[in-house]
Amino acid sequence: MKLKIALLGSTGSIGRQVVTCVERYPERYEIVSLSACSNAALLNEQIKRIKPRVAALENAEKASLIGDIPDGTELVTGENSSLKAVLNDADLVFVAIVGFAGLKCVLKAIEMKKNVALANKETLVAGGEIVTRLAAENGVEMIPVDSEHSAIWQSMYLNKNTSFKRLIITASGGAFRNVPIEELKNLKAAEALKHPNWSMGPKITVDCATMVNKGLEVIEAHWLFNCPYDKIDVLYHPESIVHSLVEYDDGALIAQMGYPSMELPISLALSYPERLAGPPRIDLVGKTLHFDEIDNKRYPCFSLVKDSAKAGGNMPCALSSANEEAVGLYLKDLISFTEIYEYLSYALDKTPLKGADYQTLVETDAAARRLVKERFSNKH
Repeated sequence: MKLKIALLGSTGSIGRQVVTCVERYPERYEIVSLSACSNAALLNEQIKRIKPRVAALENAEKASLIGDIPDGTELVTGENSSLKAVLNDADLVFVAIVGFAGLKCVLKAIEMKKNVALANKETLVAGGEIVTRLAAENGVEMIPVDSEHSAIWQSMYLNKNTSFKRLIITASGGAFRNVPIEELKNLKAAEALKHPNWSMGPKITVDCATMVNKGLEVIEAHWLFNCPYDKIDVLYHPESIVHSLVEYDDGALIAQMGYPSMELPISLALSYPERLAGPPRIDLVGKTLHFDEIDNKRYPCFSLVKDSAKAGGNMPCALSSANEEAVGLYLKDLISFTEIYEYLSYALDKTPLKGADYQTLVETDAAARRLVKERFSNKH
């Protein structure tokens, strides 16, 4: 029997790699639905090639770019159309949507008792308490796709009945890791997108440069592995060979290593518990690996994310949503790189601490985005 996959966010960086993996193993996998935000041209191409039962396009204004669809494919467009791509006959819902928008899709999949391959960290950053509770109640497995969390998951697999002492997540430092701090304010978005190790989408690549991404991953690990924040450490590791480590009470450190590529975590999320032939084996001969503490002066946003996590409630949601808006402004070169921190601080300072029920999170998401836009309007 083929594994039937609902692929949400099929036109993004992760989504495209999922399609490649599925097409490599046509005897094992079948994509039954696709969804995209606004890349109608690529979605159109995927529809014709994959012939899914449902294809969803959130941006209805781009629907005219979708040509004739194959017999047996239903096209749905407009806001929340991605929810219709969570099909009842799917075995796995692969969530590769960027941002807060992924939360509603994950909750829909859990409601339908579908296992979730999660490549959307904002879902757990904003709604970790809701998601983990409902997943447990519905017997839904959350399979991590982020390379760092996949690494922890793999390192824990053989020791899943053994308590661990500490989780260590590694950080590459992003595109500006060697730039003098006083020069950061002058660096444009095009430069931030030149990551030294990874090939990723624009938003997450900027998040790597600010280290917001690593802060969000700390929150994600907290929820995925039921781990207190004081047991999660982050180390600067510029080679991106060691993806994460798990330390046990006897002092053993179990690390997952591999080239900086999403191919392995994507493949494993689909094939688990099996492992399939994939990327070339890593050659460690002649290599030197470096580890160091995070420089908080270089990465002030990292501390800001951790502060929101410690505050709890709706604050991580506010931080994450404000970051989406601020990074959007930076990608258009409307604000400077160092102003991202300023916008996040402003949004957090103006956000009242509340609970983390779904309606509060929706309201917090909208309010945080308004605060960033308000700050931008006042300054410009």
